Amino acid sequence: MTTLSPMQRILHRPGRPAGLFLPIAAALWLALYLALGPVSEALVRMLPVRRGSPLGDALQFFLYDTPKVLLLLTAVVFVMGIINSYFTPERTRAMLAGRSEGVANVMAASLGIVTPFCSCSAVPLFIGFVQAGVPLGVTFSFLISAPMVNEVALVLLFGLFGWKVALLYMGLGLTVAILAGWVIGRLKMEAYLEDWVREMPRLQAAAGAGGITPAERIEAGLASVREIVGKVWPYILAGIAVGSAIHGWVPQGFMASFMGKDAWWSVPLAVLIGVPMYTNAAGIIPIVQALLAKGAALGTVLAFMMSVIGLSLPEMVILRKVLKLRLIATFAGVVAVGILIVGFVFNAVL
Repeated sequence: MTTLSPMQRILHRPGRPAGLFLPIAAALWLALYLALGPVSEALVRMLPVRRGSPLGDALQFFLYDTPKVLLLLTAVVFVMGIINSYFTPERTRAMLAGRSEGVANVMAASLGIVTPFCSCSAVPLFIGFVQAGVPLGVTFSFLISAPMVNEVALVLLFGLFGWKVALLYMGLGLTVAILAGWVIGRLKMEAYLEDWVREMPRLQAAAGAGGITPAERIEAGLASVREIVGKVWPYILAGIAVGSAIHGWVPQGFMASFMGKDAWWSVPLAVLIGVPMYTNAAGIIPIVQALLAKGAALGTVLAFMMSVIGLSLPEMVILRKVLKLRLIATFAGVVAVGILIVGFVFNAVL
C-alpha cells in the first residue's frame, strides 16, 4: 500500500479541489514578499551596527536579498515544474527529431527556456538527442539555451532589474543559442563526436505519457521546488554573501574602472574571468546586482554572467565525455563570440 505524504493527502482529499491550493499559496507568497523590506530593516535596527556603515549596508543587502531571491526562485520553480510536466525529455526529443535545421534551432532554443536542464545534464541529454536523430547543431542550440536563458535567470532579472532587461537578455541569449547552433550545424562536425556516441543505435523518439491530473501537476511543481531549491540554496547564500561584501565595502565607482563602458577590453576580460567559475543563475545574479550598483556596465556584467552559466569550464569537462577536443573548441569559440556581441550590444544601447 502506497503511503501518501501530508501534501498529497491535502491535494487528493475529496471535496477539496487541488485548485484551491494555488490561490492560497499565491496569497501567502505575496504577503511574505511585501513584508521583506520592513522586516529586513527592523532586523538591522535590532543589531549592534550603524546604518549607513559598510557592515550595516552589507547586512541590509543580505537580509533583504536572501529571502527575496529564495521567494522568487521558489515561485518560478514551482510554476515551471507544472509546465515541465508537459515537457518530458522524451517529448522534447520527439518535438525536435525530424525537423529541418533553422526551424529546429529556433524550437530547440525556445524549449531550453522552459526545460529544467543544466550543465550537469549535458551528457545524458546529448546522448538522448543523438539517439533520437536530432541534428548536432540543433542539439547545441538546446544545450546553450537551457542553462543560459532559463526561467530562473529571467525571473530573477525581472525581479531585480525590470522587464526590459529581462526581455533584452532573453532575446539576445536566444539569438546566441540559435545562431551558435546553426553555425555548428553548418560546419558538419559529426565526425568529431566520440566514436562510441556515433555508433550508438538510433531510437524512435517517444511522445511521452499524458493523462496527468491537476493535483499531480501541482505535486510535480512542489517536487521541483524541493529538488532545485534544495540544490541551489547554498549557491544563493554564497552569491548573496559575495554581493553583500561588494555592496558594503567596494567603493562607489570602483568597478567602473575595469568593468565600465569606457574600457573596450572589459567585456572580453569579463568572459575570461567567468569561464573558470561554476555556479548557476540563482548564485550569480546577486553578484551581478552588486556589481551594477558599484558602477559596472550592464553589458560587461551580463557577459560575465552568461560565460559563467553557459560557457563554464566544468561543462566543457563534462562534454569531453561525448565530444572530441576540436568540436569542444568550436562550440566554446562560437558561444564566446556570441556572448561578446551581447556584452557590446548591451553597453552600446543602455
